[in-house]
Amino acid sequence: MKRAIISDIHGNLEALTAVLEDIKKQNVDEIFCLGDVVGYGANPLECLDLIMQECKLCLIGNHEQGVIYDPDCFNSTALQAIFWTREQICAPSERRDERWDFINMNPRKWYDENWKAVFVHGSPMNALNEYVFPDDIYNPPKLERLFNLIVHVSFQGHTHIPGVFTHTYDFKSPEMFDYEMDLEPDQKYLVNVGSVGQPRDSNPKSCYVTAEDRNGKLHLEYHRVEYPVQKAVDKIFQVPELDRYLGNRLSQGR
Repeated sequence: MKRAIISDIHGNLEALTAVLEDIKKQNVDEIFCLGDVVGYGANPLECLDLIMQECKLCLIGNHEQGVIYDPDCFNSTALQAIFWTREQICAPSERRDERWDFINMNPRKWYDENWKAVFVHGSPMNALNEYVFPDDIYNPPKLERLFNLIVHVSFQGHTHIPGVFTHTYDFKSPEMFDYEMDLEPDQKYLVNVGSVGQPRDSNPKSCYVTAEDRNGKLHLEYHRVEYPVQKAVDKIFQVPELDRYLGNRLSQGR
């Protein structure tokens, strides 16, 4: 079994299209999405349609929950984007009910017994809203709590910062292990797959992960994909309800 694991598309159709094209080259069996398909970007409907078409599993992210219910713990820029996204999804169209049901029915968490892996948007403790940042290496009690909740590995997104927390509570960015890592079966890992549509590690290229069984170990590979960033930026600028900051940050990978 080989999977591509993507997260945090955030309405960025140009990024998602480029990533899906790249995934086709990887000979994967299925694609998992860890949520936040919508929010921030200018093409929430098109991104939802592609995810519905291409993904074996899609989890609900905090932005989807914000669209469905009253959003909580969002800054004013994110709130404005959520309300605009909700209007797009609720507007009369042939696929309105299908998209709404898709968002509403997506699970918060998924567990794979063969890989002994949990898939979440945020963290094993709080599947929607908890951020696990690289700086959490300085918060051992938090990491201990999270590692105690997993059997082998947690795949997550939410921070938009790719990398792996090891059982020694170190954080390794993909560059530190040349983008490929074998996960030892007797150790635990928290794997952040990065972001397709809004990278925040100062690299504007989209990020996703492929994972597969190799000789009794789970083999990870991080992929960075170029996409027409300016086209996505210009689309955001054309929507008055979306803050221009949401476009400007894309070219900076922030």
